[in-house]
Amino acid sequence: MKETERRTFLRNSGLAITAAAFSELTPISASAQMPKSPLPNQASDIPTDATRKLAKFIVSARFEDLPEAVRHEAKRTLLNWVGCAIGGSRQETVTNAVAALVPFVGSGQATLFGRPERMDVLNASLVNGISSHVLDFDDTHPETTVHPAAPVAPAILALAEYRPVSGRDFVNALGVGIETECRIGKAAAPAHYEAGWHITGTAGVFGSAAAAGKLLGLNEQQMSWALGLAAAQPVGLIEMFGSMAKSFHPGRAAQNGLTAALLASKGFTASEHGLEAKFGWLNVLSTERNFAALTGGSWEILKNSYKPFACGLVVHPVIDGCIQLRNRGGLTADMIDRIEVAVHPRVMQVTAIKDPKTGLEGKFSVYHAAAVSIVDGAAGERQFSDESVRAPLIVELRGRVFPTIDPTVSKDQARVTILLKNGNRPTVFVEHAVGSVENPMSDRMLEDKFHGLVEGILSPDKTRSIIDACWRADKLVDAGEIARNAGKS
Repeated sequence: MKETERRTFLRNSGLAITAAAFSELTPISASAQMPKSPLPNQASDIPTDATRKLAKFIVSARFEDLPEAVRHEAKRTLLNWVGCAIGGSRQETVTNAVAALVPFVGSGQATLFGRPERMDVLNASLVNGISSHVLDFDDTHPETTVHPAAPVAPAILALAEYRPVSGRDFVNALGVGIETECRIGKAAAPAHYEAGWHITGTAGVFGSAAAAGKLLGLNEQQMSWALGLAAAQPVGLIEMFGSMAKSFHPGRAAQNGLTAALLASKGFTASEHGLEAKFGWLNVLSTERNFAALTGGSWEILKNSYKPFACGLVVHPVIDGCIQLRNRGGLTADMIDRIEVAVHPRVMQVTAIKDPKTGLEGKFSVYHAAAVSIVDGAAGERQFSDESVRAPLIVELRGRVFPTIDPTVSKDQARVTILLKNGNRPTVFVEHAVGSVENPMSDRMLEDKFHGLVEGILSPDKTRSIIDACWRADKLVDAGEIARNAGKS
C-alpha cells in the first residue's frame, strides 16, 4: 500500500491523522538434568547451557553493535508504547489498579503515565504495563504473538527515573530485552500458546529481566540468576482474555522481571539452567521446543508490527477487509444481508465471543470487529468501548456475521464477502493487513496514532516534546526525561 493510501486508510479507521546475534549453539548430549528421551518435534540432543549462553549475549551486547535499523525500530517501538500507556491511563482497569495499590506503595520514585500519581519503581512498572496493554493497541511480534514493549518498557523507564540512565544505554537495553523475550517465545511457540499460556506475560518476564539487568550492570553469573528467577515467575492465561486480567499479565511481567534483576544484583541465586533443564521453563511450559531459536540469527525487533486497530492482531485482516468494502461501495448496515469471513483457525480460538457485553470482550469478538468496522468505518479506541458493543445497530449487524475457518488462510490474511440485499456479493482478500510487517505503519502514522491516543490527556506542547524525545532517545543524556514528561500534573 502506498504512503498516501495508508494515510487515507488510517484516517478512515478512526486514527487521528493530524547482533548482532551470537554464534549458533552447538547441541551436545543431554545431561542428567535433561529429558531422558527425545520429545516430539525436537532433536535428541539438547543444550545444557542455553541459559548461560543467553546471559552471555545479554551482558556482552553493546549499543555500538546495534544496526541502525534496530536502533530506529527501538525508537518506533518506544513511541508506540508511550502513546498506548498514556492513552490507556484513564481506563477503569487502570483506575481500579491504582486504587487497590495506593495504600501500600512506597515513595514516589516513578511516574504513572498519563496520571498525576507517582509510585515506587516496582508498582509503577506494574501499573504502566497494565495501562499500555489495556487498549490492546500496543505492538505485536507476529511470529510469537508476544507484545514486546509492554513487559520491557515500563520496567526500564521506571528504573531510568530512579537512577541515571543514558539514552544509548536505554535503547540498547530495550533492544536486548525485546530480543530476549522474542527468542524465548520462538523457542516455545506455537505449542506454549496453544496450551493456554498468554505468551506476553510468560515470555515477557525474561525481556524485562534482561533489559533491567542490562541497566543494572549485571555480570554473566548474575544475569543467569536473573533469567532463572524470571523463569520461576510465569504469568498469564488465555482464559483471562476479555477481562481486566489480560492487561495485568504484561504489567506483572514487567514488575517480576525487574524484581528478578534487582534480586540477582544483590547475589540472590537461582538455577543456572532455568530455560533448558528437565524441570525448567521450556520443558514445563511447552510440549514442543525449538532450542535453536535461542541463538537468534537476526534481530527480532525488525519483525515487530504496530496496530492501526485497537484489538487483537488476529482480527486485523477482517477489519481491514470490511473497511475496504464499506468505503469502496458506500455500504451501510441496512444494505447488508450477511457478512462472511474466512479466517485462520487462531481467530476462532481467540476471538469467538458472539455477544460481547463490554468493550474488553469486544476486542475478542470477530463478530463485533466486523460489524463495527462496517457501521463506523473505524476500529479505534472508541469502537471497542462499552457503548459501542451495546449500540443497537452494531448488536443487530453482528448477528449477521458468519466466520468460517479456512486452513489455507494464514494468520495475517482474511477473505471478506458481503452479501447485499440487492444480490451483489463484493469480496476482498486481505493478503497483509495494514500495520503488518509487510504493510507497515510509517513513522508519520505512528506519530498520528500517538496524537490520537494522548489527545485530551496531555497538552499539545507536552505531546510534541515526548514525541521528539522518543525519536532522539539514543541521544538523551537522561532517558528518565521521557517518563517524567509523560505524567499529568
